[in-house]
Amino acid sequence: MKRTTYLQLSAMMFIEFFIWGAWYVTVGNYMSKIGMSSVIHWAYTVGPIGAIISPFFLGMIADRYFSTERVLGVLHMIGGVAMFFAPFAAMNGSPTLFISLLFVHMLCYMPTVGLVNTLAFHHITNQEKQFPVIRVFGTIGWIVAGIFVSRFLQADETATPLYIAGIASIVMGLFSFTLPHTPPPATGEETSFRKIFGWDALVQLKSRPFIVFIVSSFLICIPLSAYYSYAPVFVNDSGVTNPAFKMSFGQMSEAIFIVLMPIFFVRLGVKWMLFTGMLAWVLRYVLFAVGAPTGIMWMILAGIILHGICYDFFFVTGQIYMDKKATPAIRAQAQGFLIFVTLGVGMLIGAQIAGEWFNDIVNTVKVAGQGSVEILKAWQLFWIIPAVLAGIVMVGFAILFNDKVADEKTSD
Repeated sequence: MKRTTYLQLSAMMFIEFFIWGAWYVTVGNYMSKIGMSSVIHWAYTVGPIGAIISPFFLGMIADRYFSTERVLGVLHMIGGVAMFFAPFAAMNGSPTLFISLLFVHMLCYMPTVGLVNTLAFHHITNQEKQFPVIRVFGTIGWIVAGIFVSRFLQADETATPLYIAGIASIVMGLFSFTLPHTPPPATGEETSFRKIFGWDALVQLKSRPFIVFIVSSFLICIPLSAYYSYAPVFVNDSGVTNPAFKMSFGQMSEAIFIVLMPIFFVRLGVKWMLFTGMLAWVLRYVLFAVGAPTGIMWMILAGIILHGICYDFFFVTGQIYMDKKATPAIRAQAQGFLIFVTLGVGMLIGAQIAGEWFNDIVNTVKVAGQGSVEILKAWQLFWIIPAVLAGIVMVGFAILFNDKVADEKTSD
């Protein structure tokens, strides 16, 4: 791979995840500040809806008609404009319009998560060695965004992160047109609903290990969504200053582990990489639950720092496993389907369920005007639930998953 291409792909990952990291961690605390705490979960539901729809973009547009870099450019510019105007809706006291504009942004953004992976995989020759090194710049982008908006601007409870995300998205849109040309791999093929949905890809990938992987990924994303929706609110309630900055410790950990992934792949293989990622999620929730009542800071921070293993060993390993199973012709469909199952349906259901937990367990205590001690006790109960659910899925996966072919490819 040419050095120029490497730099372009790395910059692409950096800006891609800077956009997401700029607003995603802070929006819950911003909504609490302006009186929208009861609908926080909807801000974290629009992303999964976008992920559910994204396979139609990836399967129909990216695979067949337009080059990947052009689709990236158009989607980011549209999403950037929507995000930039979202704070005006919030200032006018319209939760529905605010959420709607976030929805437009995520409707455009979520397909790009799969597209940047597809574009990167198209231009690399070794997934395990080259992809983690490129993907780490996405993690660095998220870290820089968190430090910038929280540590330097101290804007956790303001609309500033939304403006920054909107501007960065437009910049990414323009930059996308300079990326290496990535032609649609299925040009000229007949379009059908089966192909748009990715059903043909599923038929080709069908096997017991693949089914266990997909079902486990879907089920565990339900309890996982509680972290993305409410961990920043929990950290803020625990009295942590600059919560988005502290949350970025997780991405710092992620940056370290993603570089080390090739070493772990050789020693653990696909199954135990995925299992370790699931175990880290369970441990994180246990640390939050134990540390919540008395605000034990080292436990809360340890739970955040575990994000490196939580994300890299589960989500990134899953992306690599999916690319191994797919042929070049269905690569975009396969990545899109994985996003559909995990960041889409799984996180959608999880965000709604977590919203019910939060409103029934935590927000009820807040609305009643009880003190911080009772609020933190409520947070303990909140975190116990996803810990148990994630543990059940983890055990089931360990018993049922076995893909020797994928592990043989990993060791090559």
